[in-house]
Amino acid sequence: MAKSTNTFAVALNVILVVSLMISISEGKHIGVHGFDADCDSVYGAEFGDSCNSVIEKFGISSLDFFLSINPNCNCDAFFEGQWLCVDGNPNE
Repeated sequence: MAKSTNTFAVALNVILVVSLMISISEGKHIGVHGFDADCDSVYGAEFGDSCNSVIEKFGISSLDFFLSINPNCNCDAFFEGQWLCVDGNPNE
């Protein structure tokens, strides 16, 4: 059972990385309707991460800036493997 779960996790990670690579190669933006952000660098959230820990880990200037480049981010509901923009430009 554990091996099956591990295989599933590896497959899911591969799918996420491939989709991210395709998205980046096509020059897509992340965002929600009416609001986009150009993202230059992403990070896959790890267990226990929070907005503040990611901001600290990557030296991001403020929570407001972090949220401006992650417009669909919910600081109360991170999940392991969630792609977060850690460097970019907000386009309002």
